[in-house]
Amino acid sequence: MKDYDILIIGGGMVGATLARALRGQGLRIAMVEAVQADARAEPGYDDRAIALAQGTRRIFDGLQLWDALAGEATPIHQIHVSDRGHFGFTRMSREEEGLSALGYVVPARVIGRVLGDAVAADEAVDMYCPATLIDVDCGEEMASVSIEQEGVVTTLSARLIVAADGADSPVRKQLGIEAVAADYRQTAIVTNITPQLPHNNIAYERFTDTGPLALLPMSDRRCAVVWTVQTEQAGATMDLPDDEFLARLQERFGFRLGRLQRVGRRQAWPLRLVRAKATAGRRLVLVGNAVHTLHPIAGQGFNLGARDVAVLAEIVVDAVRRGEDPGDADVTDHYAGWREADHRRVTAFTDGLARLFTLPLPAFGPVRGAGMLALDLLPPAKRLLTRLTMGRGDRVPRLARGLPL
Repeated sequence: MKDYDILIIGGGMVGATLARALRGQGLRIAMVEAVQADARAEPGYDDRAIALAQGTRRIFDGLQLWDALAGEATPIHQIHVSDRGHFGFTRMSREEEGLSALGYVVPARVIGRVLGDAVAADEAVDMYCPATLIDVDCGEEMASVSIEQEGVVTTLSARLIVAADGADSPVRKQLGIEAVAADYRQTAIVTNITPQLPHNNIAYERFTDTGPLALLPMSDRRCAVVWTVQTEQAGATMDLPDDEFLARLQERFGFRLGRLQRVGRRQAWPLRLVRAKATAGRRLVLVGNAVHTLHPIAGQGFNLGARDVAVLAEIVVDAVRRGEDPGDADVTDHYAGWREADHRRVTAFTDGLARLFTLPLPAFGPVRGAGMLALDLLPPAKRLLTRLTMGRGDRVPRLARGLPL
């Protein structure tokens, strides 16, 4: 059996961000990941984009990684929200917030490479990849997992297990932690397009009768597209020839960016809400999609997970500096209590928007339009919406202020 202080199950962006956050603290860390990522993927037109909130940018600042990301990050100067076929829209701008950008759009390939390089360079982190999780046990004094690699079973023990293993979290399921799940009956079609006109660093969120449609500014005049359609329409939409797909997308989005001229490879993702009923347990915490899987309507998924990491890292590091056990109940309970309000607020916000703006009843159209117009005219209300989308909360951990731990 190999012993560690922290055992991170899941080596994706959230798990890797946590490993980076805990560097240099004298902690023995292991990371278990099922799939070997291709961190050296070449750049291309079809780069998948991740929207980073301003708060997440500050977290990467605190991790001393932002400089490695900034060169390929496209800043968002303005967010334009509208409801197709109805009056009313709202705009959020960097000038109103006194910031250089409201957020950034970064290729997932770049984030994965930067985080992967950082973790690989940390001698305090042992990586087990690819590895299959077989069993999890959280005891009073220690927690342990059994993993299988190439037919060989290994047992790892740790004082704290961090489940960063996604929406279908094997850790959560094996430990019997229940989750509330809701199927939106929608599918997100994700692709990149090139419009006729420059995007001018504006992110567009357009609500349609089949679900929200987002266009995010990217490099090389591209826009990342997240187009939500009813699940029963997804297959036919995915199969459309490029010219018909662009024509259909044009009809849903309009001509604010002129004619849509090129489309890349498409991917489809069924959408659902998943919220774990517990964020922590004995010698266990859940982070990222393992505890909350959201509708992409406001781009909060990874950003919420990054805030999980910032809070957990601060609590763990402070406990270790006091000579305390990083897996003690005081640590896990502190994490769960601190994250509860943010989880609840963002889940309610994204779920409420997803449901309100896809209601088919005609009477709701004018109400939504009036609501957006009122939001645009009432600075306090719009400021609250902006704070939510930028990842600002009432209590901000040190990393989310751009400060080291």
